[in-house]
Amino acid sequence: MSPTDRTENSSYIATRPIGDATIIVVSDGELLWAPQFPAPEAMLRQAMPEADASNRVWLGLNVVLIGLGDARIVIDPALDDPGTTFECHFIGTSSMEIRRSPGLGAALEEIGWVPTEVTHVVITHPHGDHYAGVMVERDGELAIRFPNARHFLGRADWEGNLQRQARNTELNRRLGAVDRGGLLELVGGEREISPGVHLVPAPGETPGHMVVRIQSAGEELYVFGDLFHHRCEVEHLHWAPAHANASQLEITRRKLFGRLAQSGAVAVAAHEPFPGWGRITGTGDRFHWEPA
Repeated sequence: MSPTDRTENSSYIATRPIGDATIIVVSDGELLWAPQFPAPEAMLRQAMPEADASNRVWLGLNVVLIGLGDARIVIDPALDDPGTTFECHFIGTSSMEIRRSPGLGAALEEIGWVPTEVTHVVITHPHGDHYAGVMVERDGELAIRFPNARHFLGRADWEGNLQRQARNTELNRRLGAVDRGGLLELVGGEREISPGVHLVPAPGETPGHMVVRIQSAGEELYVFGDLFHHRCEVEHLHWAPAHANASQLEITRRKLFGRLAQSGAVAVAAHEPFPGWGRITGTGDRFHWEPA
């Protein structure tokens, strides 16, 4: 698929060019999330007017594909395909409601990407809704979905991760299988994985969390991972879910949001409503997310 004017391919696939790169966002569905931010009820209601009576909001599950030169890059391949045992396990253990799209496998087939031709897979952080799709379930067995791709993960999210040691965890069964297959590469600092595509440390959500920066022909795009989950966190830099390191996340957000507000770069947010395109505006402590 060559870069053209921005197009909407279907209800769950959206494409736009960034310089010479083709950026494709695939919706893997939506999940219903209870953020539990440290704020009074009235402030939460104002910040998330779409929330239900339990202060839950629907978050997008956006996968990003990048075609640039000879590289075919998948960022955060989300959940396994619809109807798999992983989906049932994820719902059962997290108590989350999920609405699925046709899924990543169907999207790859629709856009003509052959999994064996994918060159790089980036996992911004090892939460199940971001990495499970590295594997594909076939007749009840798991296989590496992208067997010829280098898979990249923050070193601090792998070394010392207790879930690696337990045999039956999804982390071990999925990213562990990628590691045992010799395809996992750990990243400890900023790293260019392909011309114009950089991994940038962005700790807070997890210790090794990364964002991805794409630069091509004078244009720039960031793929945020879980730098924020809901747009209200852009305005409230200290709001963070309980599992995150809130103080570190605030530092990271302040740094990266300031950079993006100054540059005007486009970004893709993993959990904004599909297709998740936007820009950071503002200065200092007052930033905003604006769909773009």
